[in-house]
Amino acid sequence: MELKVNAVHFDATEKLHEFIEKKAAKLQKNCEQAIRAEFVLKVVKPETAKNKETALNVSLPGTELHAEKVCDTFEEGVDLCVDSVLRQIDKYKERQR
Repeated sequence: MELKVNAVHFDATEKLHEFIEKKAAKLQKNCEQAIRAEFVLKVVKPETAKNKETALNVSLPGTELHAEKVCDTFEEGVDLCVDSVLRQIDKYKERQR
């Protein structure tokens, strides 16, 4: 699976990249047919709470899965997006049967 991390309006730390890679491995383990996963991280308004926007797009054969969350930290947003996409993958697998 191809992994892409796109940080908008800031530079993502190495620690954040490692966290995302760990979560992407969880996606890969649950869905071997995933082609690409793209994380888009944005800082919306730097001076406010809940200003970290995280989006996750996963490409599967014949479909695209998407999740978007706004949280206090990128780690929390990534975690929630991965959980959401995992539920979508379960539904996708049920439809394939």
